[in-house]
Amino acid sequence: DPMAEKRVSRWYFGGLASCGAACCTHPLDLLKVHLQTQQEVQMRMTGMALRVVRNDGVLALYNGLSASLCRQMTYSLTRFAIYETVRDHLGRGTQGPMPFYQKVLLGAMGGFTGGFVGTPADLVNVRMQNDMKTPAHLRRNYSHALDGIYRVLREEGLRKLFSGATMASSRGALVTVGQLSCYDQAKQLVLTTGFLSDNILTHFLASFIAGGCATFLCQPMDVLKTRLMNSQGEYRGVTHCAMETAKLGPLAFYKGFVPAAIRLVPHTVLTFVFLEQLRKYFGIKVLA
Repeated sequence: DPMAEKRVSRWYFGGLASCGAACCTHPLDLLKVHLQTQQEVQMRMTGMALRVVRNDGVLALYNGLSASLCRQMTYSLTRFAIYETVRDHLGRGTQGPMPFYQKVLLGAMGGFTGGFVGTPADLVNVRMQNDMKTPAHLRRNYSHALDGIYRVLREEGLRKLFSGATMASSRGALVTVGQLSCYDQAKQLVLTTGFLSDNILTHFLASFIAGGCATFLCQPMDVLKTRLMNSQGEYRGVTHCAMETAKLGPLAFYKGFVPAAIRLVPHTVLTFVFLEQLRKYFGIKVLA
């Protein structure tokens, strides 16, 4: 009976799939940093892309890719490994899929851990992206992600390497609930309609919904993070910043929602499409 055989992911597939997605979306990230840092807004995305390629060649679009991949191999690998391993383990004994609230709790736990583990790589990633906009004599010039992590450790200590861990962990929890828990749930709902089978179209639809959910959950947090990072000491802390932002109305928390979605949704879609293909062709065979 061919139906009896089902494949589950190996624990590191989420990390690989995220790396695949990062390779596709990295140029967009890089251009975003370039666009944000130009003094007077005179260029659009395509113009900026052409300028980067003209000045420094096609590979310049992949500057800092090592940091991005290093972040995926720590942060995403961890959150996917925790989420999928626990889900598949619990799913074996019980009948039918986990209830949604359990997926949410599991996603939050996996994401929180992943966010913490991925903090050093995230710090180096941000620094490497910002490096290109600082004047030449002030640049840090990390040769790659591991060099960056080693140098922060040596020059600034372990505590600096994990600065912003609380923020990163909380964001990791929110993104993971949005991506993994919502993806599972959306996929389950799409399959229950009976219109679509477990194919790439289903994966695309479910991951598109999941990307939207992740952006929706994360945006308020990202807005606060940006406001705190750019502040000149006008906020006493996260709560104070949130209260001040709330005075501008609820939509203030969703400022920049579209650009954020343009980044997170394709990344989410690619990650899950890659993940499902890995599972289909290289997953561990189990009896359903």
